[in-house]
Amino acid sequence: MDVVSTYKFARISARKARDVAREIQGLPVNEALDILAFTPRKGAELFEKTMKTALADAEHNFELDVDRLIVKEATVGEGPTFKRFKPRARGSASGIRKRTAHIRVVLTDEVEENDKAKRIDVSPEKRKD
Repeated sequence: MDVVSTYKFARISARKARDVAREIQGLPVNEALDILAFTPRKGAELFEKTMKTALADAEHNFELDVDRLIVKEATVGEGPTFKRFKPRARGSASGIRKRTAHIRVVLTDEVEENDKAKRIDVSPEKRKD
């Protein structure tokens, strides 16, 4: 079962938040939260907040086991841009774009067939070198 949590209108540019999203995709939730806790970026804090919301939803609304959840998808879309103006020299002005993002985290307890195959073939006895 998939659990989706969305943080809309986050005050960070989507480009900066996508770096953090790439780090946590496909990881178990415990590992992803550890990575986010020790990543010194604003996007990590926003993703951590969104993941904790998804975890609470999974535990209380869907009664899923939190230890078995993995991050199926972590995406960042662009939100609206706030346009501001800053005064410049000789009476002119230049524009400032304050970008926002929509952060989406999908957690699942289902293991894909590709992941099962990777986990089974890890043992050294079964490998044929």
